[in-house]
Amino acid sequence: MADTSLDRNRVCLGVIVGAQGVRGAVRVKPFTEDPMAVGDYGPVETKDGARRFKIEATGVAKGVVICKLQGITDRDVAEAMRGTELYVDREALPDVDEDEEGYYHADLIGLEARGPDGTLYGRVLSVQNFGAGDLLEIARPEDGHTVLVPFTDDNVPLVDLEAQCLTLDPPAGLFDEGEADE
Repeated sequence: MADTSLDRNRVCLGVIVGAQGVRGAVRVKPFTEDPMAVGDYGPVETKDGARRFKIEATGVAKGVVICKLQGITDRDVAEAMRGTELYVDREALPDVDEDEEGYYHADLIGLEARGPDGTLYGRVLSVQNFGAGDLLEIARPEDGHTVLVPFTDDNVPLVDLEAQCLTLDPPAGLFDEGEADE
């Protein structure tokens, strides 16, 4: 598994999905609870850390947040940034409420997924959301193929960050041979 130590210190707030207008504004798909909060935590940087921007959320449109990034004033430059993930240092985010099992999605990446009986289902590769709720992408240990599991209390009754694992009680048949995403 790739080293995620750098990513554990940063959290992805959103991804640029395109340009907006002619003055360099960008459309950002937010990963924050409040979409307009993408600009609330200070400057953001690219995944590789090569570029850093002050960010200002200026409005919302069809599931995205319209943002201005400091230094980006041209539509072509903004459009070239499509697919760029925007990260912030973890320390800039509010502390999670541990009494309410609080954690960030980034905390789940790399956790072992084990059944209540100890069965190893795999490791969490990512947390996806295509509009109908969060899905855990689990890489199976035997072949690396992935399975998407709805991230619900029924399917994931326990997340133990200290033990670096979560308890997974998937729907019947989900991890049977041939059921993994090809």
